[in-house]
Amino acid sequence: MRHALVVPRYGTEILGGAELGARRLAEQLVARAGWDVEVYTTCARDHMTWADEYPAGTEAIGGVTVHRFASTSGRPPRFFPFSERVLSAPSAATPAEAEAFIDLQGPGCPALVDAVAASAADLVAFYPYLYSTTVRAIPAVAGRSLLVPAAHDEPALHLPVFRDVFGAASGFAFQTEEERELVQRVFPVADRPQVVFGLGVDPAPDGAGTGRRPGDVTGLGDRPYLLCLGRVDGFKGSTMLGGFFAAYKERRPGPLALVMAGPVTAQPPPHKDLVVTGPVDEDDKWALLRGATALVNPSPHEAFSLVIMEAWSEGVPVVVNGRCEATRGHCRRSAGGLWFDSYAAFEAVVDRLVADGSLRRALGSSGRSYVDRNYRWPVVTDRYARFAQRLADRRADPRRVGGRSS
Repeated sequence: MRHALVVPRYGTEILGGAELGARRLAEQLVARAGWDVEVYTTCARDHMTWADEYPAGTEAIGGVTVHRFASTSGRPPRFFPFSERVLSAPSAATPAEAEAFIDLQGPGCPALVDAVAASAADLVAFYPYLYSTTVRAIPAVAGRSLLVPAAHDEPALHLPVFRDVFGAASGFAFQTEEERELVQRVFPVADRPQVVFGLGVDPAPDGAGTGRRPGDVTGLGDRPYLLCLGRVDGFKGSTMLGGFFAAYKERRPGPLALVMAGPVTAQPPPHKDLVVTGPVDEDDKWALLRGATALVNPSPHEAFSLVIMEAWSEGVPVVVNGRCEATRGHCRRSAGGLWFDSYAAFEAVVDRLVADGSLRRALGSSGRSYVDRNYRWPVVTDRYARFAQRLADRRADPRRVGGRSS
């Protein structure tokens, strides 16, 4: 099958959840399913500016044909105050305000939209729902479109512009059952063909994490630590986690530290037992995971969370924000993690994990089994490919795909 993916940025340097998932799936579909896969994307690397950094044109990455188009607009500074105002009451936004939000958020890339419309692909998948590359292009190929929303319950989801976006999709591929339930609560799409396929997770490469010791990366020596891995950003819960951890250390003095590893967009409150490393390479990432007492994902806004799966791959227990339905659902189904929805719950969870090595090992083992059953790439790729092929076949015979697929 000839399959196209539309994603706002694409490349081996881009490690965002939706974009990384799209790239790895595209490569797997070429290698495992033997499909002809092409990607339509912009020249951007940074989603905060959408500045053109890659050259426009076509290249091959991992067996996938990648078409890049220069943008006509990025994300101007005035987007941020406008966004704050509109998203304070998204359901009350006018259609004009919602359209302005999409245009100001960026990236504006009419050439990409035209190329997608002219594509000869049997099926065109759009990642994620939020950006103009999906909003502007999906109507042009609605009859052969598959939306991979990567949706969570954020204010933007409730802007009126997205009713038409979700309404245009011929089918949906969700990362979790919680994401599917959310989308069906917000939009009348329960009768559309859909699948919950997840994201694929690679085990650590041979030798990864065997370079520097965790204490060398963090400067903590042999002290125990909780690890928060990913973008250090208030929207992702980092500021809240920093505050909770400072309160915990006031009540529980001792050697436990907190390490935040990832790009920093909002520095958490400083604390003598908090280490912010900034971005780390793959070798240091796996070393930090293996040495952690637990991985903490404090984000209330996740559609899947690859870092949770990577922690479980290493047998490390996880702690998540109970306000995030997707990550809480992972912990409930796997019996591999605990969650908190207040400082008191955070304190109780950390106390249990620090004190009970048997509990940590049991949670980590259950999490690893959950990943092995559900989210290794061969399992995920086959699940996606079966559904996508059936959805493409539906164009010739609409009776061939029903309303749901597991």
